[in-house]
Amino acid sequence: MPSSVLLEVPALADFNKAWAELTDWLSRLDREIKSQRVIVGDLDDINDMIIKQKAILQDLEQRRPQLDELITAAQNLKNKTSNQEARTIITDRIEKIQSQWDEVHGHLQSRRQQLHEMLKDSTQWLEAKQEAERVLEQAKAKLESWKEISYTVEALKKQNTELKQFSKEIRQWQINVDVANDMALKLLRDYSADDTRKVELMTDNINASWAAINKRVCEREAALESALRMLQQFYLDLEKFLAWLTEAETTANVLQDATHKEKILEDAKTIRELMKQWQELQAEIDAHTDVFHNLDENGQKILRSLEGSEDAALLQRRLDNMNFRWSELRKKSLNIRSHLEASTDQWKRLHLSLQELLAWLQLKEDELKQQAPIGGDLPSVQKQNDSHRAFKRELKTKEPVIRSGLETVRIFLAEQPVEGLEKLYPEPRELSPEERAQNVTKLLQRQADEVRTEWDKLNLQSADWQKKIDDALERLQGLQDAVDELDLKLRQAEVFKASWQPVGDLLIDSLQDHLEKVKVYRAELVPLKEKVHQVNELAHQFTPDIQLSQYSLSCVEDLNTRWKVLQVAIEERIRQLHEAHRDFGPTSQHFLTTSVQGPWERAISPNKVPYYINHETQTTCWDHPKMTELYQSLADLNNVRFSAYRTAMKLRRLQKALCLDLLSLSAACDALDQHNLKQNDQPMDILQIINCLTTIYDRLEQEHNNLVNVPLCVDMCLNWLLNVYDTGRTGRIRVLSFKTGVVSLCKAHLEDKYRYLFKQVASSTGFCDQRRLGLLLHDSIQIPRQLGEVASFGGSNIEPSVRSCFQFANNKPEIEAALFLDWMRLEPQSMVWLPVLHRVAAAETAKHQAKCNICKECPIIGFRYRSLKHFNYDICQSCFFSGRVAKGHKMHYPMVEYCTPTTSGEDVRDFAKVLKNKFRTKRYFAKHPRMGYLPVQTVLEGDNMETPVTLINFWPVDSAPASSPQLSHDDTHSRIEHYASRLAEMENTNGSYLNDSISPNESIDDEHLLIQHYCQSLNQESPLSQPRSPAQILISLESEERGELERILADLEEENRNLQAEYDRLKQQHDHKGLSPLPSPPEMMPVSPQSPRDAELIAEAKLLRQHKGRLEARMQILEDHNKQLESQLHRLRQLLEQPQADAKVNGTTLSSPSTSLQRSDSSQPMLLRVVGSQTSETMGEDELLSPPQDTSTGLEEVMEQLNNSFPSSRGHNVGSLFHMADDLGRAMETLVTVMTDDKVLE
Repeated sequence: MPSSVLLEVPALADFNKAWAELTDWLSRLDREIKSQRVIVGDLDDINDMIIKQKAILQDLEQRRPQLDELITAAQNLKNKTSNQEARTIITDRIEKIQSQWDEVHGHLQSRRQQLHEMLKDSTQWLEAKQEAERVLEQAKAKLESWKEISYTVEALKKQNTELKQFSKEIRQWQINVDVANDMALKLLRDYSADDTRKVELMTDNINASWAAINKRVCEREAALESALRMLQQFYLDLEKFLAWLTEAETTANVLQDATHKEKILEDAKTIRELMKQWQELQAEIDAHTDVFHNLDENGQKILRSLEGSEDAALLQRRLDNMNFRWSELRKKSLNIRSHLEASTDQWKRLHLSLQELLAWLQLKEDELKQQAPIGGDLPSVQKQNDSHRAFKRELKTKEPVIRSGLETVRIFLAEQPVEGLEKLYPEPRELSPEERAQNVTKLLQRQADEVRTEWDKLNLQSADWQKKIDDALERLQGLQDAVDELDLKLRQAEVFKASWQPVGDLLIDSLQDHLEKVKVYRAELVPLKEKVHQVNELAHQFTPDIQLSQYSLSCVEDLNTRWKVLQVAIEERIRQLHEAHRDFGPTSQHFLTTSVQGPWERAISPNKVPYYINHETQTTCWDHPKMTELYQSLADLNNVRFSAYRTAMKLRRLQKALCLDLLSLSAACDALDQHNLKQNDQPMDILQIINCLTTIYDRLEQEHNNLVNVPLCVDMCLNWLLNVYDTGRTGRIRVLSFKTGVVSLCKAHLEDKYRYLFKQVASSTGFCDQRRLGLLLHDSIQIPRQLGEVASFGGSNIEPSVRSCFQFANNKPEIEAALFLDWMRLEPQSMVWLPVLHRVAAAETAKHQAKCNICKECPIIGFRYRSLKHFNYDICQSCFFSGRVAKGHKMHYPMVEYCTPTTSGEDVRDFAKVLKNKFRTKRYFAKHPRMGYLPVQTVLEGDNMETPVTLINFWPVDSAPASSPQLSHDDTHSRIEHYASRLAEMENTNGSYLNDSISPNESIDDEHLLIQHYCQSLNQESPLSQPRSPAQILISLESEERGELERILADLEEENRNLQAEYDRLKQQHDHKGLSPLPSPPEMMPVSPQSPRDAELIAEAKLLRQHKGRLEARMQILEDHNKQLESQLHRLRQLLEQPQADAKVNGTTLSSPSTSLQRSDSSQPMLLRVVGSQTSETMGEDELLSPPQDTSTGLEEVMEQLNNSFPSSRGHNVGSLFHMADDLGRAMETLVTVMTDDKVLE
């Protein structure tokens, strides 16, 4: 629209904006309507689309008032403006949007009508399809019930009648199939714009099955007709053949008689005539050979059909008679030939006959060898089988000839005398008659033997070749069946894959449904993997004896390629759906809504942090309902007396609930690398965390399908990470924190975790400085801190642990991985919970063949504690953790822990230790204590490591100290340490960690000192009399330490009075001198070196320096008093925290189970340190020169605090002693600060 029109009619801008928004919405709606495709024939999909169309139509109708308002506004604008151009533009736009509205509405109505018609047509098609499938099943069942063709007239007539009846039914059923096809064609024609692949696939399957049935019927009909014709012709052919056989036998008998007449062989003409007649007879025999074989084969078929009947016996006799007569006829023919060929040259003819047989045998042997090798596919082997069957038929035909020839030679050699042989062998003349006869005999005998050997050899080779063919046929048939089955499954899978719509065309709300369908489809394809493996195994089994053909190999390779392509397509489809769901799903966390059940609902805050709404109680909370239940269940572990094991057992339960015990370190690293999480200092938002966790748990779901619920696990793990590293729910945690949390609870070797975590904070050269190590330890200590156990591991301040590590490395500026691992192997106090977690996991399934001497459990499950003082004395983990003890076992005796079943070597070692300890006294064990972990210095020791910014970053969000701008770093840090130490002393009792690892520099006899401490703490009382809570400790203190506490308080009151007197005296001196306030900085500067006031100023400065010296001396005395008071307060803490003063032999007492008061296992004393005051050296120049502050108010506040610390009517409640001691400490701190400020000002 021209700008001049807009300037003239300002209201047009709002009209244009509203018009553009409505036009864009209608365009998007129209595109959405056109892009929506349904699966034709899928009633559920069509109904869903109808519902969606109805919702869209309702949305369109709801926007109708917006269109009416726009038209009304346009009319008003037209009435108000006289600009013809503006009026024309408004009219055109209104007409355009009305036309667009009507067009969209029309599309919706027509699409809705089309969907209803499609639903109706699809329903009719499905009904017709079901009817067609029903008749198909009936037809298939009928085909399966068909028996083999019987070769009897009655049976054939019956089978033919049944076939005609079935054909009639087929013609009737054809109507059902035609109806289904017509309905399918209608769907394909009318709804071609939608997805019709389902209709096409099902129609093709029905038609293919119906065509196969019709083909079977036709083949059956042809086979029955052929069988009937054969049966009718068989008996005629048999009678005809038997008649010919009778004539042939008569002719053979006449010839045989003629050949045996005397002197017949001497007449050459007669011999030629008889030979001619024999040749004619032999020609007839050869011509009827095929007829004989056909009659014999068909007769066997008929016999099988007539089995058990009288006709069968009669036919069997006729067939046996035919075979016998046929065989005799052939023998007679051969005998006739033998007699006709008998003459003076008979040995030569026999020699030639044997040579012919040998040549034929050699020819057949070569032919048999040419059939090798076995073909590489089923058609080739079947062809080889047919060829070899013909080959065996030739052998069977030739067998009588060979047998007759060999028999003729045998008879000839047996009947001819030596004289006759001499005549038959006239050369050479120089040989004697006997030698000539022997040579002829040897020649014929050798040839006969060769024929017999070659014949037997050929038959063996033929049988062996047939065996190979049969074996190859069986194996190739198995391969072919497997290939066909796999090909069918793959084609079905590929059809389903082809029905996938592009991910970009899917509706956002349907992404999750499509994702679930693809996952279900992937699960359904799992059996296909076994079938592919089976095909490959069958193909590999052929080598090296059978070489598969290139066609077979290409088929197998094609199946493998199709399978791989299908897998890749499925994985790619899942990836695309995941990415689409992640990028375009509602709030990108839609799939996590299923992690909670009613009445709970998962909601998302503006910074993407999830929270949970309970609609039943109408409350909200940050924690997942399952996470809340998990935290409540962790309270059951508070009865474990030792904090390291208590924390480890809680973490183990948390690890299992989050399924992180299934996650390998390599899988975690792959997921982190996949999301390019390499910058450890970079923050991660909620979506990045969810995406990485989803990748991790998707992989776990593939490996452990029934154990991992991806939405629930992702949501709970996210919840836990936020509880640990983002208590303020800012929606961001550092990459290093994410890695530390996941890797600490994953399934991996302990040292592998140490190496990985060190690598994350190390530089590119592989070294790590104090700041980077502090970052790692800070993130690690947050894990037990979230469980409320941080005080047991040295508190949240990781500075002592960092200092301990670098002191172990001889205070190098940087450490390498090897030194870090060596330090971690000592199990430092701040990290001891991690190796204990690994031992707890290892001990879960451990079964020890031993009996607990307390609860009598056998076998012991979990940890086993064996005494190193008594033989055969064991305690289970339940009794040990709960502090139970058996009679007769002294508390200071050493014990050893096992998390796996003991070996024979360990049993022998422990036996030697027990034997050694039998000769040791209690004093020895008291003098040789050891820590079960590497203790670190308390928070009050050592220099500060961090800069002020780093210090704040090291603290958790919920406990970050608030430092005032005017305090220096040392003062701020000392105050934080002071408060932390006082809180730790209030909450913790002294103890030590239980640890079964042994330092390389320590004796193995001193392991598990905690067991000794545990025994010593129970030495004088039974378990029932031990204090189990802070209240019981206070009661015991009140009864046993009241006198000593009152004496200490009296000393403190006396010290208070002395300090009050000193304060009054100093104040009087200050008032008596009447010192004026220090001049301002401009007044202190001399006017010039020659000023007349120089002498006065120098004298006044001298007096000020003298007064400052006196005040510094007095302050030194006050500081000495402060140190004495600090020592007394520390002693007071120790007395309050010890239930029995004489029970502490090794500096360790048991901690009582409590959920509110955390227990520390550190045996290092925690000294109370009063916050130091600012001196002139730590203050800036501006502070030194600033005007003096009114110190009287500060001193009065100090006196008020001191007076309030000791009320006149002091009760005897021991609990009030804590508050009194705290008040006294704060008062002394304020006093020293005020006095120091006073000294500086003076």
